[in-house]
Amino acid sequence: MGGGGEKLPGQYLGPWGNFGSQPQKGVTSYALSANRQRPLAGAMSAAIFNVWRRFRAQALYIGPPMILAYATMSWVTEQNEYLNSKPGRMALGEVAEEATGGGNVRG
Repeated sequence: MGGGGEKLPGQYLGPWGNFGSQPQKGVTSYALSANRQRPLAGAMSAAIFNVWRRFRAQALYIGPPMILAYATMSWVTEQNEYLNSKPGRMALGEVAEEATGGGNVRG
């Protein structure tokens, strides 16, 4: 596969990692068998702390708007139920009568 000389366009250079030159000497590589590795060693304990760290970092960005939205929604629901009840309609009707001078609101 090796060989010297000038390489021309379209000329085969050799396999990946051996582009037409001699293999490198004196390089030692080590490998560990896949069944000897422990890819999930410590994953559960690290996951717990990582989730807590990420939650703590985002809590102040998510929490206050959610609390504000919940409080607003609760107030709006309560106000809607009141205004659609008999006392609420009477209070709204009194306010409407005062605004129109006591006449019929719809006429």
